[in-house]
Amino acid sequence: MTVTIDWYVALSAILFTIGALGVLLRRSAIIVFMCIELMLNSANLLFVAFARSLGDLHGQVLVFFVIVVAAAEVAVGLALIVTIFRTKRSINIDEINLLKG
Repeated sequence: MTVTIDWYVALSAILFTIGALGVLLRRSAIIVFMCIELMLNSANLLFVAFARSLGDLHGQVLVFFVIVVAAAEVAVGLALIVTIFRTKRSINIDEINLLKG
């Protein structure tokens, strides 16, 4: 039994849905960032799957750039979360409605 592209598309859709629901339903900033990373990784899975099925490396090169952007996003996002936690003593998104001290 071989794994076809349909399995990869289904898995990617499931992962993206879980990530989108996490962003919409959760209130912790760290969990929201993890869900955004899950959505980016589901897109990466599709890029690699289609690149493999088409026999082209452009999808895998694009995955490299997405991973670089995700790493930069995590670094900046975590720095913001640490700074907000130091001033507000909470990372709950509902409680952080104003960015003044």
